[in-house]
Amino acid sequence: MSHKNTRAGAPKAKTFTKRRLREWGTGWLFVLPWVIGVSVFFLYAMAQSLSYALSDVRLTNGLTVTYQGFQNFITLFTSDTTFPLALSDFALGLLLQVPIIVAFSLIMALMLSSKIKCRAMFRVLFFLPVIIATGPVMDELTQQGVASVPMVNQAAIQGVLASLPNWLSEPILNLFSSLILILWNSGVQILIFIAGLQKVSPDMREAARIDGASGWEIFWKITIPTVKPMVLLNAVYTIIALSTGGQNAIIQLIYNSMFDSAVGRGYGYAAAMAWTYSLVVALALLLAWLILRDRNKKVVYEKRRVAMKGGYYHGDEKKQA
Repeated sequence: MSHKNTRAGAPKAKTFTKRRLREWGTGWLFVLPWVIGVSVFFLYAMAQSLSYALSDVRLTNGLTVTYQGFQNFITLFTSDTTFPLALSDFALGLLLQVPIIVAFSLIMALMLSSKIKCRAMFRVLFFLPVIIATGPVMDELTQQGVASVPMVNQAAIQGVLASLPNWLSEPILNLFSSLILILWNSGVQILIFIAGLQKVSPDMREAARIDGASGWEIFWKITIPTVKPMVLLNAVYTIIALSTGGQNAIIQLIYNSMFDSAVGRGYGYAAAMAWTYSLVVALALLLAWLILRDRNKKVVYEKRRVAMKGGYYHGDEKKQA
């Protein structure tokens, strides 16, 4: 008996019709400027940076590049006492700051999406720090101490955290000392959440209220599943924003190492620091994706894969006709 599927209504494999080819070409036409920009301005610079990280680069009567393998990376973790500590502080700070920023953005988006007076004005006020508090303005505000909450007693916090090890207590203390600065970085995330909340159907909420659901149940059963993709998007955006911000101490450390005339330092050493830092940021992005990804899509992808092979999907079982 033939094992081919003869069930009526079985989906057929997709074919490259003229319409599909036209859509494919139109899509590539739109992304072509991005592809050209990445190929010309990013890939070449990335390859050159990797070659510098594996070499000793000197500015003596021109640029002298001497290949030395992984010596810069070995020196980075065996002799340097500044960069590994700064990298660990950054990673711990990222674990503390990203959930706070995302949660604060979601709360503010819920408030700004409700029916309140002067809602447009409040939205503008929450987005203004993104435009104003950047670059030299942010540096000046930080030096004047406006990044911390005045009502927070730093001495009391230090007393509470005294029982914790230094590697954990210092990032938490830095979090309280720059809490306002952290929350200022939530303007874009609030807008993204507001756009996601507009997808929530008012009819669905009204139907849930008629069925006796409370506001808390509506939030967890309707609102959160709808904006869950936005949570992942905001987490990724926040990680990248914190990793490339002007207040990032590691970027300043890499910049200073580029012009360090000490033996073994310079462009090659700074490139090794940059690649190590990029790997940590990439791991943080991967962790955010693993935690916040939509696992329900696996069922959809499995149904599609089985259908393309001519079978059908039922629950957790895959059967072939």
